[in-house]
Amino acid sequence: MEKCIRIVGNMVYLDIKALPGASKSAIVGVQEGRLRVKIAAAAEDGRANAELCSFLAKLLGCPKKEVNLRFGEKSRLKTVALPLGLKEKIIALGCRHR
Repeated sequence: MEKCIRIVGNMVYLDIKALPGASKSAIVGVQEGRLRVKIAAAAEDGRANAELCSFLAKLLGCPKKEVNLRFGEKSRLKTVALPLGLKEKIIALGCRHR
């Protein structure tokens, strides 16, 4: 299991490599310390970021407002902040903390 999360206070920071333009949003594994996520949206006008947050919220069973993009708004390398209570669900995706 690769290390792609950090605990900071009461938040879990999840490092992601976004792969926009996919036909369907899906987790495709962990590589180089980042959760690889296919995004079913183009990287235009924030659509891929919005889809990423929606997809993670649905996958983790939390409200979309609890998924906060912290870094990488215009990059494929992103960091998302999530409530600490979701740590076990995030680990179940194949991540562990640094």
